[in-house]
Amino acid sequence: MKLFLLLCSVAVSLSVPHGRRFDNEKLFHVTPKSNDEVQFIKYLDTTMKLDFWKPKYFHNLTPKTNIYFHADAQQSKEIENLLEEKGIKYRVVFHDLQEAIENQFTKRSKYKKGFNRYREWKEIAVWAYSVSLKYPKLASIVQIGETYEGRPMLVIKIGNQISAKKGIFLDCGIHAREWISPAFCQWFVKEAIRTYGKDKEMTKLLNSFTFHVLPVFNVDGYVFSWTSDRLWRKNRAPTPNDKCTGTDLNRNFNASWNGIHFDDEPCSEAYAGSAPESAPEVKAVASYIRENLSALKAYISVHSFSQLLLYPYGYTEKEASNHKKLDEIAKASVEALQRLYNTSYTYGSIATTIYPVCGSSADWVYDLGIKYTFVFELRDEGRYGFLLPEHDIEPTCKETMMAVKQIASNLIDLDI
Repeated sequence: MKLFLLLCSVAVSLSVPHGRRFDNEKLFHVTPKSNDEVQFIKYLDTTMKLDFWKPKYFHNLTPKTNIYFHADAQQSKEIENLLEEKGIKYRVVFHDLQEAIENQFTKRSKYKKGFNRYREWKEIAVWAYSVSLKYPKLASIVQIGETYEGRPMLVIKIGNQISAKKGIFLDCGIHAREWISPAFCQWFVKEAIRTYGKDKEMTKLLNSFTFHVLPVFNVDGYVFSWTSDRLWRKNRAPTPNDKCTGTDLNRNFNASWNGIHFDDEPCSEAYAGSAPESAPEVKAVASYIRENLSALKAYISVHSFSQLLLYPYGYTEKEASNHKKLDEIAKASVEALQRLYNTSYTYGSIATTIYPVCGSSADWVYDLGIKYTFVFELRDEGRYGFLLPEHDIEPTCKETMMAVKQIASNLIDLDI
């Protein structure tokens, strides 16, 4: 009934997200040459509380690492002066973050409809429901739970309902501001249905697997990124600190949850929550995966940005038991992706390729027994970051589709 009422009350808006504005706020790119320069960036963070886009964590700042951080208008001028005073080379990626946000939306009419634009949550929900009604032999919809604010969490199951018995779980949008991620999950569903019976590879995949697609994991956060704060990351649940809201859903899984990289600061953007699965969104996904564990053979989680294809582990540098096979599949997948537009991806384990992390969905799923687990960090490498323009949706989704199909095809060949 809730879903029905939601669908009936939909009012689609194609306007630029409103709420918090970012006028004259800047995004900086710095590649520190020495430990002294790293320490100075850390000092700036200590005094100004910078918003790190890449890497996400204070303790992951090292020499020769590409660092992207956002600062407000008042801080930006002071930061520029201090960096110049210290002789640290830097580049301002965006001089006006608000302008960059507005520039995400193309004015060309060809992108006003369809899957070449970013969609608000209500429109995604209507689309998901309509897919299940229009293609009942290939698609069905399941509500796996509710978010903290009471919105339905919808999984679209795509596959030949007669022959497909094995499952692959595909989730997008665990971090609210990574809009290209939900755009890909929608693209995947659309293309899987459109090409079934026409494309031999996709037909074989849908005859072999049911894809359990969660197009928006962090629904509340995603809505908030449209209505109030474009750069919001976490969910919208309260924390022990009355002044800070939200848990990082990708730190709330029971995988070394309170390990060495644990973040228990409620105001941090990587706050891991009060306990494993304390976030209702994580509880819903974890419960659904446990309930379908015998059928699920692979897990793919889609994020942005950095152009990476990762696999476990994140909480340790110890290699996964099937590390060699994961590496082989990742290599073949990034090669398939690159063939389309020559986009370069790096692949490897989470901890050694990007940074150590605890409480991640990929590690939890792997330890649960789903041994073919992958994490995409989609385009780009820093030119736009979280603000990838709409004109990049189609090429990003097309090349990522190639990689996901390659992963699934490898699983067929392994006869898992």
